[in-house]
Amino acid sequence: MCGKHTVFGRNIRHKSSGRWERKAHKTPRTFEPNVHRHWVMIDGKRQRLKLCTRCLKAMLKVPR
Repeated sequence: MCGKHTVFGRNIRHKSSGRWERKAHKTPRTFEPNVHRHWVMIDGKRQRLKLCTRCLKAMLKVPR
């Protein structure tokens, strides 16, 4: 609904961090959004959507 998707980043091993000569090892990783499937009323019809928890929280706060 809000367009969140997987973002890529790196894990850094802080055990071997320090000077420039001993640069820390970096491995790729993914950041997954916290997405849930939820039933939502759209134009009077009940539909199942994938919503991030932030959007779901905002929808529940809107007065009905």
